[in-house]
Amino acid sequence: MNLIIRLLITAIVAYLLTKILPGVHFEGFSGAVIFAIVLGVLNIIVKPILSLFGLPLTIITLGLFALVINALIILIADYFVDSMTVDGFGWAFIFSILLSIITSLANSMFADKD
Repeated sequence: MNLIIRLLITAIVAYLLTKILPGVHFEGFSGAVIFAIVLGVLNIIVKPILSLFGLPLTIITLGLFALVINALIILIADYFVDSMTVDGFGWAFIFSILLSIITSLANSMFADKD
């Protein structure tokens, strides 16, 4: 149940962010739900690989390269989700930062503390 709540929170936040950011678009809320599922899968499978290869840059930049990795994950999700459009790396970067911050806050408020 906790996984479903987290996915819905991510979908809602992503959908609402598209109303604020002009460079990220969903065709509907169902596209945001599919994006949340794809993002979860990419965070489990692809992000650890990118983080491992980017570890030297992450160390040199004192962790800031992790933000670039998050933006790359958003762009990969855009590739797989047909109902989502990201207009470039800059929009993916801004979207990933805002999505991470707002989703973390919302998950801490609404998700179970089990």
